[in-house]
Amino acid sequence: MKTYTRYRSHSLFMLLLAFLLATGLGLSGCATTQSDPTGNRDSRAAQQQNTTPSNHNKGATYNETELVSALSTHLGVTAESAGSMIERLFRKQGSPVGYITGQEGSGAFVAGLRYGDGTLWMKDGSHQKIYWRGPSIGWDWGGNASKVFTLVYGLDDPNFIYRRFPGVDGSAYIVGGMGVNYQRAEGITLAPIRTGVGARLGANVGYLSYKRKKGLWPF
Repeated sequence: MKTYTRYRSHSLFMLLLAFLLATGLGLSGCATTQSDPTGNRDSRAAQQQNTTPSNHNKGATYNETELVSALSTHLGVTAESAGSMIERLFRKQGSPVGYITGQEGSGAFVAGLRYGDGTLWMKDGSHQKIYWRGPSIGWDWGGNASKVFTLVYGLDDPNFIYRRFPGVDGSAYIVGGMGVNYQRAEGITLAPIRTGVGARLGANVGYLSYKRKKGLWPF
C-alpha cells in the first residue's frame, strides 16, 4: 500500500508539472513576437517526390556567418562562443537547410518531461510554427525553462519534421558553455543547442515528438 501511494503521488506530481510547463510555454509564446534573428527508411526520397520544379531552391543551406549571428542573438552568447559551436557542427554535420528558434521547459526525477515551442526557419525563406514534447531520462529534480536553437539537416520538405525523433546515445558534448546533442529519424538530423541548465537536460537520452499543435500528452 505504501509503494502504491508513493507511485500515485509521483504520477500526480508529474502530470501537474507537465500541465504547468505546457501552459507556461503557451503564455510566453503569446508574449513573443515572431522574428527571424538572423537508420530506418530514408525519407529523403519521399521529400524529393513532393518537391515541385518551382521549389528546387529548397536545397539551399545556411552558411556559418548567418548561423553564428542567429545563434548569438537567440541564446545571448558571445559571437566567439557561437562561432566555436557552429564551426564544430559544420565539421561534423555540414551545412543545415534550416534552424529552429524556441523555448522549452523541462523537469525530471529519473523520468522527466519536456515541452517546447518555436519557429522553423528554412533557407528558402519559408517559416512555420512548431511544437515539441516528450520524456527525458536523467537525475534533474524540479523544472527549468530555457531557450533552444536547433540546426536542421536533411529536411527538404518542412512537413516531414512532424514526427518522433529519438536522441542519439552518446552524441552530447559541450562547446563554449553550450550543450548539443543529436536527434535522428529517417535521414533527418536535428541538433538542439542549449545553455545553462538546458544544456544539462539536453544530454539525457529520450525522444521528442514534433507537432503542428500544442498538447499535454508527452508520449
